Amino acid sequence: MDTASQYGQQNFSLPHDVVKLPSNGVFYKSKKKSIKVGYLTAADENLLMAGDDHGKDGLIMTLLRNKIYEPELKPDELLQGDIQAILIFLRNTAFGPEYSFNVSDPETGKQFETTILLDELHIKEGKVAPNEDGTFTTVLPKSNLNVKLKPLSFGELNDLDKQAESYPKGRIVPKSTWKLLKMVVDIEGNTDMGYISQAIDSLPISDAKYIRKFVDENEPTLDLTKKVIAPSGKETYVNIVFGVEFFRPFF
Repeated sequence: MDTASQYGQQNFSLPHDVVKLPSNGVFYKSKKKSIKVGYLTAADENLLMAGDDHGKDGLIMTLLRNKIYEPELKPDELLQGDIQAILIFLRNTAFGPEYSFNVSDPETGKQFETTILLDELHIKEGKVAPNEDGTFTTVLPKSNLNVKLKPLSFGELNDLDKQAESYPKGRIVPKSTWKLLKMVVDIEGNTDMGYISQAIDSLPISDAKYIRKFVDENEPTLDLTKKVIAPSGKETYVNIVFGVEFFRPFF
């Protein structure tokens, strides 16, 4: 474990609050429904000012490693929705809930500034309840196979991105297949990865799309899409992105 991880995991006595997890902890072994998160401090301002200059982890992961005060839950293991809730807590307690950014008017194409309130975001609930082990059970519509699926953790998604970046240039990156291999943990009661890999390669495209859509619709996340009214009067929708600028609104 690196120094930043040790700092975040061991300094439980520092000022912090408890953040409720959108997942309610059902996808984790610890089953923790909330997590202790430290406030951003004056020292953290140095990280924010540095922008993306944080080595292999980047700003977001560095902040998470420093600010999660929970020995049983590490950033890499958390689901996207839980990460989102933590990042919004960090920003809200440091800068307030108002988040301003530029959007293109769909009528004129001109940029305009809009402001949304981050504390008004709500949890997007799934229609299908997960199993006790944090998986979902469903039947694929085309092949009629019974499968168990799991949402991917923040660390797994990052690993997929890094794997794609290191793929030989000029070759098609099979990222969709890689993602399916991580999502599918059981096919007709068979959990052997070799069998699952062969089965996924033979899946109809409609079944592959169904798997991705099913997990996306049933994984608990925050609804990050907001409707705004442009100066022309036209409605447009914006998606909140957790990049460097999300944490550097005044720098």
